Amino acid sequence: MAKQPEQHAHNPKTDPEPGSNTIKDPSDWTTGDQPMTGAQASYLKTLSEEAGEEFDEGLSKADASKRIDELQDKTGRGT
Repeated sequence: MAKQPEQHAHNPKTDPEPGSNTIKDPSDWTTGDQPMTGAQASYLKTLSEEAGEEFDEGLSKADASKRIDELQDKTGRGT
């Protein structure tokens, strides 16, 4: 029986842009409308305090992610 040639599958570990398949707009998240996670809430509270801005505990996962990005830019934590 002849041996089948090996097929080389794409290996994400060798991708030159390793985060390229993990970056997704929060608006496209399937769980984006769920309440923010505990980790998001904790970090967002810290960022809000540092930025002197109000913390909104009622944000969804997607909105919390966007707000975190905004406050990271404002506080310099995102650089």
